[in-house]
Amino acid sequence: MSSKPVLFIHGLWIHTTSWAPWVELFNANGYAAIAPGWPGVADTVEAARADPDSIADKGIDEVTAHYAAIIAALPEPPILVGHSFGGMIAQKLLGTGVAAGAVAIDAAQIKGVLPLPLSALHATLPVFKNPANKHRAVSLTEEQFRFAFGNTVSAEESRRLWQAWAIPAPGRPLFEAAAANFSLHSPAKVDTANADRGPLLLVAGGKDHTVPEVITTSTLKQYRHSDAVTELQEFPDRGHSLTIDEGWREVAEYALDWLKRQGL
Repeated sequence: MSSKPVLFIHGLWIHTTSWAPWVELFNANGYAAIAPGWPGVADTVEAARADPDSIADKGIDEVTAHYAAIIAALPEPPILVGHSFGGMIAQKLLGTGVAAGAVAIDAAQIKGVLPLPLSALHATLPVFKNPANKHRAVSLTEEQFRFAFGNTVSAEESRRLWQAWAIPAPGRPLFEAAAANFSLHSPAKVDTANADRGPLLLVAGGKDHTVPEVITTSTLKQYRHSDAVTELQEFPDRGHSLTIDEGWREVAEYALDWLKRQGL
């Protein structure tokens, strides 16, 4: 019997190799996990930092199509696990019916989500402070990373995470998400009414600055017209680094247990 495929999708500013502990854990639990990067993202952190232009101007639709093509080559519909904008992409793909289920962790806001807390604006200011950044790749300084990702861990651990995993990220997805509720055909739109999709787990970090919990609870409400399984799990003391910091295993093991409860 073949192992169920799992596809990990990273978000902005964090390289996909940061999923390595998750991939190892999921494989040890009988899955066949992979973590391919966004289109244009180099295979290593060092190479991604050295060539920011390769990721510049990549938008939500382009990233979604990239992962849809990867899914099409798999032996069966995979489970998707996405963080931040990867969580949004996972929801878009799940809504189209190409995945068996999804876990969206601190997922970027989809169309229809209205709250925009000040901390989220502050965390994304490095991109929004210059309109030209829509077509550029933008890096976070150590201080900016500390606010956006590492606010619930020690300064030492935040620095270590920044040094290990931080890469330039395209500004375009943030501009697209910000304009979602003013655009009829926004790329941030998700088919939240699909009753035939697989189960979805939304995960919120209670102290997340970049995607505050209110965004995730508002996302849950967008699914109220679907009879498909949609659940929310909060980790009250966790920030946006919850998939990569020293507490990652708690989140990963919850996701594993939830998937098993769903028969996945």
